[in-house]
Amino acid sequence: MKYRCVECGNGMKSLFVQYSPGNIRLMKCENCKAVGDEYIECEIMGWQIVVIDLILHKPKAYRHLLYNVLDPQALNLQGLLWKCSFGFLLLDAYRSLLICRSKEEWSLSTSIDSFIWTCQKILLDVFLGNLMFFSTFVLAMRIFLGTWFGSLSSYKDILLAILISSYFKLCLLAMMVWEFPSSAVYIIDLYVFSSNTVALKVISKSPTSRCVLTCFSAHLMKFFITQSWS
Repeated sequence: MKYRCVECGNGMKSLFVQYSPGNIRLMKCENCKAVGDEYIECEIMGWQIVVIDLILHKPKAYRHLLYNVLDPQALNLQGLLWKCSFGFLLLDAYRSLLICRSKEEWSLSTSIDSFIWTCQKILLDVFLGNLMFFSTFVLAMRIFLGTWFGSLSSYKDILLAILISSYFKLCLLAMMVWEFPSSAVYIIDLYVFSSNTVALKVISKSPTSRCVLTCFSAHLMKFFITQSWS
């Protein structure tokens, strides 16, 4: 099955039948009898509705994005993974910079030693922190979900789901323009954690409680690692 019903997650061969340009009929799911993907009907305002539903953590929005929009057969999945990974690490580096700036006053007279130490800490936060995050995530999946990556494709699917569901890190860019309290960084982290949980539930079809434990373990390990040398 190429697509998924956004309501129940059941596989579907097609989401709509096109009779003529602009004239389509949405297919219904054989399992739940609901329209397979209602977002297809919203051509102009569709992306705004999807974004709002993603922010509201609606599983059907995640199914639409992860299954019905990101088609591995039509997209260059390898290239998309590299781009998402680069953006993820870049936003993480900026997050670390914001935390460093909140703990010490930066100015033009900042010493070279202090600047080098800050750069080293950011690199450690980004690379070692995320290495422990994904390592703990894989181990937690084995413990709580009883799942191991059986193939390279399943590994890529889960990795892509985690990267894309971390989209709320983009809110860090707003802190370049407006001033926010340092606690805003941790609020964004909590939202990313909850979004990762929904994405994992959609991909793995596992109980919510087990997905929460899996993501919580990974995020907690990353937090401890990045705070250990603060």
